[in-house]
Amino acid sequence: MLEGIVRDSIGKSNAKKLRRDGYLIANIYANGVENVHCAFKHGEFVRTVRHKDSLAFPVKVDGKEYNVVVQEYQLHPVNGMILHVDLRVALPNTVSDYLVPIETVGIPKGIKNKGVLVITKRRVRVRGKIEDIPNKITLDVSDLDRDESILIRDMEEMNILPENCKLMDKPHVSVCGVIKAR
Repeated sequence: MLEGIVRDSIGKSNAKKLRRDGYLIANIYANGVENVHCAFKHGEFVRTVRHKDSLAFPVKVDGKEYNVVVQEYQLHPVNGMILHVDLRVALPNTVSDYLVPIETVGIPKGIKNKGVLVITKRRVRVRGKIEDIPNKITLDVSDLDRDESILIRDMEEMNILPENCKLMDKPHVSVCGVIKAR
C-alpha cells in the first residue's frame, strides 16, 4: 500500500522543499470528504500507479486509508516529470464520472495503404459506480482502413461497457483513426 505524509503548509516554498527531497505533491478530495494535502515519494507513487490491477488503488495518509483514482496530473514542461497529482476518493455505491484509459490492439489495414494510426483520445469519461467501471477499454483497430476512425458513438454501438456504465463524451468525438501519411 502506498503511504504518504500530510503537508503542514500548502505554500509554494514548502512544495519546492518537498520536491527537492523526492516527494510528489498531491491532493485527495471527494464529496463529503475533507480535502487532504499530502505528499508521496515520487518513485513509489509512479511504481504503484503503473502496476495497479484496477482503476482505483489504496493509499494511506496520516493513518487513514483511502481508495483513490487519479483525477488529474501536471507534468513539468521540460523534463516531463510529474509535478502534482489530484486524487479523488472512489466512494463505493456512488455514481460518478471516471476517466478510463483506452488501449488499442491489432494493426490497421490502412497502414499498408500508406496510412498512420493516430490516437486522439487516450482516456474517455465513463459514468457509473466504481465497482462497475472497467480498468481499461480495449479497442480492436485491425479493421480500420485509411481515412476511417472510431468515434464515441461507434464505441457505444460496440457494447464494450457494462450495462450500468455510460460514455459521457460527445458522440461525434474521434477516439482513434488512420490518416494519410505525408
